[in-house]
Amino acid sequence: MPRIGGLPIRIEITDTPVPVRIWTDEIEPAALAQLRRAAALPFVHSHVAAMPDVHLGIGATIGCVLPMRGAIVPAAVGVDLGCGMCALRLDLRASDLPDDLASARHAIERAVPHGRTDHGGRGDRGAWGETPEPLLKLWKRRGIEAALPQLLARHPKLIGARTNTHRHYGTLGTGNHFIELCLDEAEGVWLMLHSGSRGIGNRIGSYFIERAKHHLEQRGIQLPDQDLAWLEEGEPLFDDYLAAVDWAQNFARWNREAMLAACLAALSQAWQRPVAGVEKAVQCHHNYVALEEHYGAEVWVTRKGAIRAGAGELGIIPGSMGARSFLVRGRGSAESFQSCSHGAGRRMSRNQARRSFSVKDLSEQTAGIECRKDEGVLDEIPQAYKDVDVVMANQADLVEVVHTLRQVLNVKG
Repeated sequence: MPRIGGLPIRIEITDTPVPVRIWTDEIEPAALAQLRRAAALPFVHSHVAAMPDVHLGIGATIGCVLPMRGAIVPAAVGVDLGCGMCALRLDLRASDLPDDLASARHAIERAVPHGRTDHGGRGDRGAWGETPEPLLKLWKRRGIEAALPQLLARHPKLIGARTNTHRHYGTLGTGNHFIELCLDEAEGVWLMLHSGSRGIGNRIGSYFIERAKHHLEQRGIQLPDQDLAWLEEGEPLFDDYLAAVDWAQNFARWNREAMLAACLAALSQAWQRPVAGVEKAVQCHHNYVALEEHYGAEVWVTRKGAIRAGAGELGIIPGSMGARSFLVRGRGSAESFQSCSHGAGRRMSRNQARRSFSVKDLSEQTAGIECRKDEGVLDEIPQAYKDVDVVMANQADLVEVVHTLRQVLNVKG
């Protein structure tokens, strides 16, 4: 694997049908093998790009940007459709914050259901109880329900009996989803959160991955990795997938907006003063598909664990719960298909993190941050992730830093 240039680090694999360009040399062999398999797909345009937070994923590599002519691989989008980030600068300074942020964390945790919020668990009815009438009107205005009936008529198994919209709308989720209060370099206060389309998006993504596999089996096409099964443009299933993903991406964005509003209300109540944003919130997806033009062709671009970084476009790159995060502006790099990383990227699996670290380690690595410090979030310990400063150095040609944010409060799903 030849290394191109000096810094930032770039590696290029050329013994594949199309090249694979990787913005790091910190990549495990299994993830590299996944990228090689993606580069062998017959409809990939120009090359495969892998961002500096690249790591092994289910079906397709996390951090992979895949441009495709006339086809889409659903696994290259993933199952947390529309997962992404939202950040809002508040009308507060660091000096306005109380010395003890525990009450603020508990207020946010009460206002936004997090962790497992279904199957009889905590917050079983989501953030909205029995779905009050104002929320139903909001759904109708935004088309949250309206887009589904026609899809369900053609795909009655698309939404399982245990997956619905009202129980997950306004909820954070599990894993690495989070809500944070951060300070920028000028001591401004930011509210930042990471979440997606929750259970309903997962169901949609999983359903179409399986349908793509079945579709290729019926045509007698065998793949070394069945998770890379694709849907071809012009087929009804392709159009239905696009419609479902578009719905889920919208749901994910609106879900983040609902949680943002709930957090502002919770902080206002906890601190007995109005708390508001001072400018439009920055929103960015990092599991999605879009039709774009690259290298002279109109292609379907999937970004799984990557965000768009077109020239001048704002994005958010979070670190781990004990590291810095960044608000960035894209440089419009053609080689990365105008993309950059979506975060630091995992260095080790969740199980490995639990085996490798203790609660004492977690407490030490999150010193000075108001957050949970127990076994329930041990798999999110900072050292389970790559060094976000190295990740940022490796993509200096993709983005410029607008704000550097350091966490002071973290609510983890």
